[in-house]
Amino acid sequence: MKIIHVAVDSVIKKNNSVLLIKREINPFKYFWVLPGGGVEYGERLVDAVIREVREETGLEVKVVKYVGYYDDPYRDPRYHSIAHAFLCKPVGGKIKGSFEGMEIKWFKNIPDKVGFDHIKIIKDSGVLDDS
Repeated sequence: MKIIHVAVDSVIKKNNSVLLIKREINPFKYFWVLPGGGVEYGERLVDAVIREVREETGLEVKVVKYVGYYDDPYRDPRYHSIAHAFLCKPVGGKIKGSFEGMEIKWFKNIPDKVGFDHIKIIKDSGVLDDS
């Protein structure tokens, strides 16, 4: 039996910039990605995105709005993953890396190497005017 993986992604906006993580693990090792990950059993989507951001970046965020869902069966090479993306704003904490990515950076423009379908999510969020 094949299972669909439910995930969340966060577009964290500050001063017309978006926060991205350079992955240290596969898939998309050394590509920039949005903070996010899998939803745990019994967890609400909004709680999952807040938890994932805290785990991956050290930041506390507030969800501003729902950006949309992303259900291309090939968006993640490991499995069929359906992601729900949220626009968030930082409200506390300090940036720190995790095992998934130690380099975390604010971008005013989309960098060259972006993993998954995160360019589409960033564009859909409307955060970067020139994206």
